[in-house]
Amino acid sequence: MKRRCAFSLSLAAAALAILQPGPALAQDGWTTLFNGSTLNGWNLVGNANWELVGGAVQADSGSGFLVTPESYGDFELTLQYWVDEPANSGIFIRCADPQTVNDRNSYEVNIYDTRADQTYRTGGIVHIAAPSSVINSPGQWNTYEIVAQGPRLRVWLNGAEMVDVEDSQFADGPIALQYGAGVVKFRNVMIRGL
Repeated sequence: MKRRCAFSLSLAAAALAILQPGPALAQDGWTTLFNGSTLNGWNLVGNANWELVGGAVQADSGSGFLVTPESYGDFELTLQYWVDEPANSGIFIRCADPQTVNDRNSYEVNIYDTRADQTYRTGGIVHIAAPSSVINSPGQWNTYEIVAQGPRLRVWLNGAEMVDVEDSQFADGPIALQYGAGVVKFRNVMIRGL
C-alpha cells in the first residue's frame, strides 16, 4: 500500500510538471525529459522515423534510439508508452555507450509482449530479471516507473511491481528510448535524482 501511494504521488508530480512550458522543468525534484512538443535535449541514434504527434513522440519504421545527452546514476524515471502488436521497444538505462546502445552495455527494461523467449518480456530487464507477472500492453497507454539506486533496480508497470533485483554491471549513463518494430509512442517522460 505504501508503494502505491508513492507511485500516485509520482504520477501527480509528473502530471503537474507536464502542464508547465519548456522541455525541462524541476517540480518537486522532477525534471521533464520529454514534454510532448520538442525533441530538444535528445540525441538521435539510428534511423527510426521519430516524429511528434499529439503530445507524444512516435516511430513506425527504421530502428534506433532517442538518447539523453546527460548521464544518470541513481534516479526514479516515469513515462508512458503505447505500442501495437507485435511492437518491440524498451527503455535502456545506464547506457555504457550512448552511440551503440544495446542490451549488453545497458539495462534494458523491455517492451516486447511477443518476444520469442518470454523470459525477459515486457516488464523484465533483459538478461537480468524476468517480470513477476504477465501484463499485455498493446493498444493502450501504459505507465512505467523505474528506480535505479546503487545496484538495486526496481520496475513497476501500470502500478504492479515487476522487478526488484540487484546487479552492479552499470553504475550510470544516459537513458535511451528504443524503436525496434511496430508502432511505438512515448510521452510524459520525467526523472528525478535519488
